[in-house]
Amino acid sequence: MTFTAITRAAMAACLVMLAGAASAQITARDRYASMVVDARTGQVLSAANADETRHPASLTKMMTLYMLFEAMRDGRLTLSTPIRVSAEAASRPPSKLGVPAGGSISVESAILALITRSANDIAAAVGENLAGDEDAFARVMTQRARSLGMTRTTFRNASGLPDPEQVTTARDMVLLGRRLIADFPDQYRYFNTQYFAHGNRMIRNHNGMLRDYPGTDGIKTGFINASGFNIVTSAQRDGVRLVGAVFGGSSWPQRNNHMAELLDDGFQRMGVRSAPVMAQAGPRIVAGRDPVAGPGPRRLVSTAQAATLPSNMARSQPSRRVATASPPARPRPAATPARTQTASTRPAAPPRSAPRPAPRAAEARTAPRPQPRTTEAPATQRQQIARSGG
Repeated sequence: MTFTAITRAAMAACLVMLAGAASAQITARDRYASMVVDARTGQVLSAANADETRHPASLTKMMTLYMLFEAMRDGRLTLSTPIRVSAEAASRPPSKLGVPAGGSISVESAILALITRSANDIAAAVGENLAGDEDAFARVMTQRARSLGMTRTTFRNASGLPDPEQVTTARDMVLLGRRLIADFPDQYRYFNTQYFAHGNRMIRNHNGMLRDYPGTDGIKTGFINASGFNIVTSAQRDGVRLVGAVFGGSSWPQRNNHMAELLDDGFQRMGVRSAPVMAQAGPRIVAGRDPVAGPGPRRLVSTAQAATLPSNMARSQPSRRVATASPPARPRPAATPARTQTASTRPAAPPRSAPRPAPRAAEARTAPRPQPRTTEAPATQRQQIARSGG
């Protein structure tokens, strides 16, 4: 065995030991709780402190989205319905999308902002638009959660921002994840969005598991100081889907590594082989620059989108999506009469004796090119090219 091979083997062994140490550390924390189940049957594959109350943080937005999806199913909203952002909603602290007070975004943009950016301002706006104010929405959220079987969950706001009375359990959040998948299979696909194109920004999903754990297709991350780093994850292999929850990580790498270990164990219990890419990798998450969001996922963009992005943002990964959303519906302006311009407002024609000067060469070179239209793409195309703090 060469020296290089020996060095690599030693490094791999060290990484495995570090992963085991990290797992031991998270399970010893007083805020720790976890559960993994078979999504189809609900069979519990592992559980620890699963019925102990914990603060959900931005996992709360899973319930906000459930309520939003119900409103869409009932015909009260469509993807293009505008969600107005009040001054109260706009005042929410980050993570946020930053829509100004009095502005609005479409329902589809709100969905993507909640999933990728974990936007607290948009969560509050959704609650206000559905129930009149956020306090009323929190009461409706709690009632609906209890009717789903989430018996130990209480919501006080739509975002997960700190409130001592906003609590849930690992069991309740796993149940909510399963219900989102089963009750709204079409809308659930939004949870697989890695990047959301909003205006001139490309917003990254906080959920690094979408990139780092094979088979992951959602769902949501969350963090506040009182809760630690939380996550609910859905992953599929060989026709088996597991849903798991982890509460109380001291960092996103620790949380995600532990979630990966629990899912590996769950798949093994279900008779599903390990994913070959990750089986010998040791710790699956490498610390990045963002201490909350985790590593940036690879991108998939359409050819047209790639032409508008910096070169370092145009690299693609086949299993991931970048989503664009339709703008909120706006009333069509009234038709303008054919001849409404008066003599006083009509611009005067240049005198024939004064020829129009030719543009200077520099002006000709810097003249702006026509911008491409940004109207909504067909629904099927948006899904194909698809495409908060959590």
